[in-house]
Amino acid sequence: MNGCGFIIRAAALAVALLAVQTAAARTASPPPPAFRSAAPGYALQFPRDHGSHDDFRTEWWYYTGHLTAADGRRFGYQLTFFRRGVAEASVRSNPSRWAVRQLYLAHLALSDLDGGQFRYAEKISRAGVGKAGAETGRLHVWIDRWSVEMAASAPQAHHLRAAGDGFSLDLLATPEKPVVVHGDRGVSRKGPERHQASHYYSLTRLTTTGSVSVDGRRFAVTGSGWMDHEFGSVDLGTDLTGWDWFSVQLGDRTELMFYLLRRADGTPDPVSSGTWVSADGKATGLSLADVTIQALDRWRSPASRAAYPSRWRMTVPSRDLVLTLTPRLAGQELITDKSTHVTYWEGAVEATGTRAGVPVSGLGYVELTGYAERFRHKL
Repeated sequence: MNGCGFIIRAAALAVALLAVQTAAARTASPPPPAFRSAAPGYALQFPRDHGSHDDFRTEWWYYTGHLTAADGRRFGYQLTFFRRGVAEASVRSNPSRWAVRQLYLAHLALSDLDGGQFRYAEKISRAGVGKAGAETGRLHVWIDRWSVEMAASAPQAHHLRAAGDGFSLDLLATPEKPVVVHGDRGVSRKGPERHQASHYYSLTRLTTTGSVSVDGRRFAVTGSGWMDHEFGSVDLGTDLTGWDWFSVQLGDRTELMFYLLRRADGTPDPVSSGTWVSADGKATGLSLADVTIQALDRWRSPASRAAYPSRWRMTVPSRDLVLTLTPRLAGQELITDKSTHVTYWEGAVEATGTRAGVPVSGLGYVELTGYAERFRHKL
């Protein structure tokens, strides 16, 4: 969800036209008639559903992971592409090939954990003249030279390529486990109304190889990643201020995803939920009653002045699991003034704790939104 995880305001090209949501976003009103709502009965099929779903208004492809170079240098990364469709009525009123039919945005971040630096970059473009796009029926989404697609050289592998100022990544991420579908009957609830939902699935463990470049120095890396793909047609409701999204990969080959949707009074929305994935890939849904998440510390951004929770205790009694999640680098905040105009914290964390009384550890990612400012409709 988030990966995480989410409404994002589009800037520059079409700031007056549309907004882009992230994984935990929902709306107080139904989607326009031109777009479908997420509903039970949609059967995910692959590789078809790795591709774009243009009959839904909003969609994102989200990758995070942890990488280690041959010399031991450690990195975390995030690469996310967003698509936002324009209602057909708007398209008919402007038949020009320059008209905005689909808006694409992307975020890239690299946490240089041993170098103590966090870098990020952002892009925004439209599909009308081929500068950006997403294919239907197969995985291929791009903006300029940033892209994610199925690799030609490695079956099932996802090829990720992107570059910012002074850093880049080129990775092959291959699923170790089957697709995990979140929610009830393929529908992930994002609010009390029936239409407040999305179709949401994850690849919770991706064997990753490739390279990371920092300031002209190239590192061959290996590691593990996580992929979220979500599509729906709703935006953030007025009663919600943001969300906290968690993904964890444990050393016993289990995984956990959970998102807390925060209401204006600070309490979690009842539809907050997640998924537990066993070592053999079996997925079990988790409700708000199944998980307790307590913030243990806070970090204040020197740039935005936002105060984010930082370090958490997560308890899942049904799995006899108690974890402490600690950021691997404090400052992992993105201020996206050149694309989405949203400020959020998205960072690499490490997990320590016990499962059934046995010590367990792992790595994960956390996304925190709505702390720098309350999320609002920005059309």
